[in-house]
Amino acid sequence: MYLFNELPTALLQQRYQFTPTQSWADELRLASVRFNSGGSGSFVSSNGLVLTNHHVASDTLQKLSTPERNLIDDGFLARSFDEELKAPDLELNVLISIEDVTERVQVAVTVTDPESAGKQRQAAITRIEKESTDATGLRSDVVTLFGGARYHLYRYKKYTDVRLVWAPETASAFFGGDADNFEYPRYNLDATLMRVYENDQPATLPNFLKWSETPATAGDLVFVSGHPGRTQRIFTVEALEYLRDVRLPFVLDYLRRKEILYQQYRLEGNEAARRGRDELFGIQNARKAYTGMLAGLQDPQTIAAKRGRQDRLKAAVARSPELAPYASAFNEIAQIQKEKAALLGDSVKLRSDLFELSLAILLMTQEDQKPNLQRLPEYTESGRDSLLARLLSPAPLYDDLQLTKLTDEIALLAERRGADHPLVSEILAGRSPREVAAELVDKTDMDVVEFRKRLIDGGYSAVLASDDPMIQLARTIEPTYREIRKIEDRLDEREKQAYAKIAKIITAVEGTTGYPDATFTLRLAFGTVQGYEENGRFVDPTTTFGGAFEHAALHAGQADFDLPESWMNAKDQLDLSTQLNFVSTADIIGGNSGSPVVDRTGKLVGLIFDGNIQSLTSDYLYSDQQSRAVSVAGVAIREAIKTIYNAPELASQLGK
Repeated sequence: MYLFNELPTALLQQRYQFTPTQSWADELRLASVRFNSGGSGSFVSSNGLVLTNHHVASDTLQKLSTPERNLIDDGFLARSFDEELKAPDLELNVLISIEDVTERVQVAVTVTDPESAGKQRQAAITRIEKESTDATGLRSDVVTLFGGARYHLYRYKKYTDVRLVWAPETASAFFGGDADNFEYPRYNLDATLMRVYENDQPATLPNFLKWSETPATAGDLVFVSGHPGRTQRIFTVEALEYLRDVRLPFVLDYLRRKEILYQQYRLEGNEAARRGRDELFGIQNARKAYTGMLAGLQDPQTIAAKRGRQDRLKAAVARSPELAPYASAFNEIAQIQKEKAALLGDSVKLRSDLFELSLAILLMTQEDQKPNLQRLPEYTESGRDSLLARLLSPAPLYDDLQLTKLTDEIALLAERRGADHPLVSEILAGRSPREVAAELVDKTDMDVVEFRKRLIDGGYSAVLASDDPMIQLARTIEPTYREIRKIEDRLDEREKQAYAKIAKIITAVEGTTGYPDATFTLRLAFGTVQGYEENGRFVDPTTTFGGAFEHAALHAGQADFDLPESWMNAKDQLDLSTQLNFVSTADIIGGNSGSPVVDRTGKLVGLIFDGNIQSLTSDYLYSDQQSRAVSVAGVAIREAIKTIYNAPELASQLGK
């Protein structure tokens, strides 16, 4: 997961006899897109087309759906610009430049006390971001790398007028359902096309990916340009043990609870099934991913491999007077894990949309009263436009779903803190969680965009004067939220300082830190199209449309394996030998979904949509022995749009 300003050119030349030119890297970078909702994409035409996954676009598909028009299940196709549907709150980012600002951040920190150091560091970051935004007009984010050893300023061009062009049915995009998720072979058309607009017209793009006419084949070198969300490969043994024994089991318990909650909600009727579909999919996907991560950490060889490296680093520190000042970092991180464990479960940020909007508006208007350099990072001026777009989104908020969410969150708060806890007692006031949630959802106006705008425009005085019950709940919880946030920020600063020391140890001992852990910023990964051995058999790296029909027949009677009617009607016109999916050894993680896969020439050959089950350990340890990135083939996307969805004009725009 290499930085675009530090590409491994020597390694690529040594291993694959390929050296990317600067223009090759620049064109790929400027054609790569970040979905701020979580995921990646790419420009694939000169007139604004953006390719991403169906599951990355599903949040937008859900928000654009109605009881009469279920875009997630039924799919969508705009046959003209006029028919394209505007996303209510989607922001896409394109990375324009990267600047190393490590020295500016580090010299600003003159104390070691974690709380004071954290404030100084954040003030420096806020100052850099605002200066950059004011000077360039670009979104400017300072990114922490190597655990805090380095800081880079990323500048992005933003696109906020994004419209839906084409999406297949869920039965096509998520063929095989939860059973096939994170498995291989796969037969999915997990793809969607959107279009960016400027000045109410399709954007004219100088940088976009050309489309390969030929499929990737075994042995081909491929590159993935996307935004991996987070990895933890710098983590110490003690940090991984905390994940294994405390954090991941805790998260899995929460996910299983929510999975049952949304399953039950969706049984209430067809409309509830539609409204809750995206929530349930996200929970199930996370549950399976975290299960795989935990299984990897529970494999003794994983910790043994990490411990072996850590012991070698500690031994090197013991032999080196120059590294002695950094020796305490390992013990510091071990202590921090104990403090994290004690804090786990104390959160009071109820995960329901109406409450989250209320708390965000309360916090924002409070933070607005402070100088910009002293605000919480998410409420500084540089990120204001993106924050407002989220807070003022016109996406629908359904009362029944909000009631379900809020009831369970209040009940969970009572379970974790105890029904007699002062905060819980104040919230419940002698009522049940459902009674409280029902009254809040019924009487709040937070689901009305105009009401939220009036509060924001009126500032903190308007929020204080509001008798809206959801705002009142946010005010009740806010002091505890800030108290916990202060503790978490202090731990984060201590951990940042400790990992910065460990990064220096690694550099001194191993000669290089290679690439930093993922930070939901643009990275380049590479690998080859390659099958693998599993359970004593060889798994071929590619699948075809014909294989999809065979897979459906093999699972006849199972709903998740029913191909949609559009596929059945087009079967005779399809070239069933056309490649549908393929796997490669490229190093990916969550956030890479929607990333383009390109060949040596920079042409698009695929679209990342998943990893296999063996790849789920990549959060903390990567191996290309069995770990594989799963892609939709570029040739499959074009063939499907042209033949299955009968849109040859749209297909002809791809890559042009």
